[in-house]
Amino acid sequence: MAARLPQTMLACQIVEYNKPHQIRRIPTPKPHELGPNDLLLKVAVASLCHSDLEYLSGNLYNKLPVTASHEGTGVVVARGSAVTKWQIGDRIMAGQTYGRCGNCDNCNGEESYRHYCPDKGSAMSVERNGAFQEYLVTDAREATRIPDEMSFLTAAPLACAGVTVWRGVLLADLKPGEWIGIVGSGGGLGHLGIQFAKAKGLKVLGVDARDDGISLSKEAGADCVLDARKGRDEVAREALRVTGGKGVAATINVSDAKSAASTACAVTKMHGTVIQVALPPEVTIPFSEYIFRDIRVRGSFICSPKEAEEMLQLVVKHDIKVESNIFHGIREIPKVVDMLSKGQYRGKGVIVIDEGASRLSKL
Repeated sequence: MAARLPQTMLACQIVEYNKPHQIRRIPTPKPHELGPNDLLLKVAVASLCHSDLEYLSGNLYNKLPVTASHEGTGVVVARGSAVTKWQIGDRIMAGQTYGRCGNCDNCNGEESYRHYCPDKGSAMSVERNGAFQEYLVTDAREATRIPDEMSFLTAAPLACAGVTVWRGVLLADLKPGEWIGIVGSGGGLGHLGIQFAKAKGLKVLGVDARDDGISLSKEAGADCVLDARKGRDEVAREALRVTGGKGVAATINVSDAKSAASTACAVTKMHGTVIQVALPPEVTIPFSEYIFRDIRVRGSFICSPKEAEEMLQLVVKHDIKVESNIFHGIREIPKVVDMLSKGQYRGKGVIVIDEGASRLSKL
């Protein structure tokens, strides 16, 4: 039986583009209105992603008003009629995608590509309310169980930053001992990518353009960190020197700087792969990287629930740390967004929504 819920709930919403988020009261989702594959979560912890700034500006075509955040965790308080995997009380990391059709080639193909369904519903914080509210509807098929050893504080930032860069590491498909590059290595995704790569036995070349990003890259365990402010050509020369004259086998670009994709190609060896994860308006790469160096570029979009489960287990096994700045309460969120826009903290902004949620202190 579903818990008795309040009629309204507190939410932090984007109401106007390029204006501060607003704290509002909105109707609480009703358990009897859940779709067959829906879960209703009591949100425990949610976090802020750099792309939330793109939603605020309207660059990602989100509707208004909409509750922000696509990085949410919580406890199941109600479930749809077709849900059998999840029980009331389960601790969940919400998936971003929702309502895939179940009939297309992606849905019926490899598990690792089902989230690419072209007929799926809207993603969190685009046309469907996100996790900066007290209760959240999410798709049971895209949810991931949080390990008992892991806190909500650790799990929330992994719901986007983690699953996104983890997919990049998987697509690089490298063997232990090989070099992987990460451009934007000192950000929310980058510092996790370094730790994921090291856990898989890879050597990591980090590239960042900020003093605090370079420091965080080193703290996260990168074998070598290069300063992008020296320019593309100098960074490429240093990468060749560090890797024995070859370059890295693959590079993940998590920076939306104009020169980032080009730099990612420059540090990558001939015939190597660049995984484009960042979301700039345009990706600019010199034709010579494609033609004369045979650099292969592919995009990447989050990961599947099975891959996310593997990531969470890796985090527990290798004691991977999220660089977090913890805030308490929905009313704090506009301040945190402003701090992110001004670059006033390293890593992730993490907001405790439900102070009473269990296991907040673990890891």
